[in-house]
Amino acid sequence: MKIAVVGKGGSGKTTTSGVVARTLARSGRSTLALDCDSNPNLGISLGIGEEATERLVAVRDAVDAGEEEHASSADDLVERFGVTAPDGVRLAVVTAIQNPQPGCPCCGISPERLLGELARPDRVVVADFEAGLGTVMRLDGNPVDVVMVVVEPTPKSLEVGRRAAESVRESGLGRVVVVANRVRDDEDAARVRAAFPGLEPVLVPDDPAIMDAERQDVAPLDAAPDAPGVRALVDLADSLLKAG
Repeated sequence: MKIAVVGKGGSGKTTTSGVVARTLARSGRSTLALDCDSNPNLGISLGIGEEATERLVAVRDAVDAGEEEHASSADDLVERFGVTAPDGVRLAVVTAIQNPQPGCPCCGISPERLLGELARPDRVVVADFEAGLGTVMRLDGNPVDVVMVVVEPTPKSLEVGRRAAESVRESGLGRVVVVANRVRDDEDAARVRAAFPGLEPVLVPDDPAIMDAERQDVAPLDAAPDAPGVRALVDLADSLLKAG
């Protein structure tokens, strides 16, 4: 299963990716998480901590600077630029390299293509893409099983999410799942549903426990596993498994 996670910056995209990836791994599925963001923080949401996350980014930066060898294949990339996070999730940082070598498996192809190349029947791949609409446009020709469009109930976030969902559906890139974070009340819920007619968004309640975990650079799934917001994301992951 290939899952692309997209949305406006600050919508909770990385937190969503982290909780979903670890929940999928807990089901016994081999799970690979790809941090494709130019500001890679997925390691913190997965629970490896800030220091280990920075080490991963440093290795990637060293390749860019010519201080480390490039990976010989997509699988080598996951091995050399990756680490095993809690629950057995394999995390790899695959942000863009500024000085790529033509045809290089670790920098000569886009994260969108890597998502396809690293997918296997026995593996789930969760890719936390860079914020904005550009990623969705680049997915054209590289269909995935699920595109999780992450929003919060603000006009700008909903507009970015609406355009992303529309683009995915028009291009046939995959099944759209809308995840609305920080939903405070019925008014927020109604605003989200109105922005996505024909879809039933997953509503994640505004949860201070998630914010507290993020401020402490701790994975929400570790800091507050029973918090309502975390439980909503766990249930989302479970529903993805049931849907196949």
